[in-house]
Amino acid sequence: MSDGRIGVTKTYKLYVGGKFPRSESGRVYPVNDAKGTFLANAAHASRKDVRDAVAAARKAFPGWSGATAYNRGQVLYRVAEMLEGRREQFIAEVCAAENVNAKKAESIVDAAVDRWVWYAGWTDKVASVLGASNPVAGPYFSFSVPEPTGVVGVLAPQTSSLLGLVSVVAPVIATGNTCVVVSSHHRPLPAVTLSEVMATSDLPGGVVNLLTGNAAELGPWLASHADVNALDLCGAPEVIRAELERTAAGTVKRVLRASAKEPDWTRRPDITRLRAYLEHKTVWHPMGV
Repeated sequence: MSDGRIGVTKTYKLYVGGKFPRSESGRVYPVNDAKGTFLANAAHASRKDVRDAVAAARKAFPGWSGATAYNRGQVLYRVAEMLEGRREQFIAEVCAAENVNAKKAESIVDAAVDRWVWYAGWTDKVASVLGASNPVAGPYFSFSVPEPTGVVGVLAPQTSSLLGLVSVVAPVIATGNTCVVVSSHHRPLPAVTLSEVMATSDLPGGVVNLLTGNAAELGPWLASHADVNALDLCGAPEVIRAELERTAAGTVKRVLRASAKEPDWTRRPDITRLRAYLEHKTVWHPMGV
């Protein structure tokens, strides 16, 4: 009698509204490592899943945008703590997804943790750096204050399965926005594990909603959805980027264009992505009142 056993094949779900539902479509697709070895099945999100995720993000927006900047910073730092606690799992998944050695994977995971901490530190500084007291001719005070745009659709990087993902998601929520994220199609497992980290941290349900599937299929639905206020095209296939921009213009979305070449995510970030999803409210107030 053999003492061996058959491993349990995992089928990962979506992350929507703080819960882990199956795809409405019932579809899954196989996820393989860089050498073609089967790892797991991932849910293949549908148009209905996009709509559900946008509804969850919109529902979470008032509470998250209304939280104090200090509180948002604490939450982001807690995500970093939880990611650090599952460091070995992330290293193994990055090794498998990106075909890098353990040392390189360690540096990627450590950089992802540091990236969360970096953006956590910015939450209570954005208003002072990007806001202004405006000089005016008259007996008035005039202030410009940055405010979050709303719900952001994010097409995550296709090659950098963890560090690139963190680099595009963290600035969105650091500034008080909520988001719907489409992960890397062929390398979704680090993103799925990150959603498990978020679910067990202090991040309110619906602030980040993560869909696995095909960006070419899901991107147009995010671009056309009237309740999505901004769109990050970082991981969009090049052949549909122009069409996504035209579609997004129909609902007057802010669009962050993808660069011709995927950025080097290991480089120190700047405030470009923090600025991308902020709007400025200018207040005029009479002096002496």
